[in-house]
Amino acid sequence: MSDLPPLRHPFRATALLHAGLAVVILVFAGLTGGAMTRAIGFAVGYFVLATGWSWFRLRQRERRATVVASSDGGPEANGRAPGRNGDA
Repeated sequence: MSDLPPLRHPFRATALLHAGLAVVILVFAGLTGGAMTRAIGFAVGYFVLATGWSWFRLRQRERRATVVASSDGGPEANGRAPGRNGDA
């Protein structure tokens, strides 16, 4: 694990990272004389796929943290709500 504190806005940070990398794709295409329309398509595709994947993984991590937090104790830990089926 990292010694750094967790980010306050992890999705925003990843979106900015992927936007920066999409710009790198465009700059690289411009410097090498590549077709800019094609590079724009690749950059947009990269940004959408990478940001979507990051969002998906962050949501999974949040769900896992919620499950772990609820399994630390309390009636929700066994998947049952209190007061069901005559339980107190």
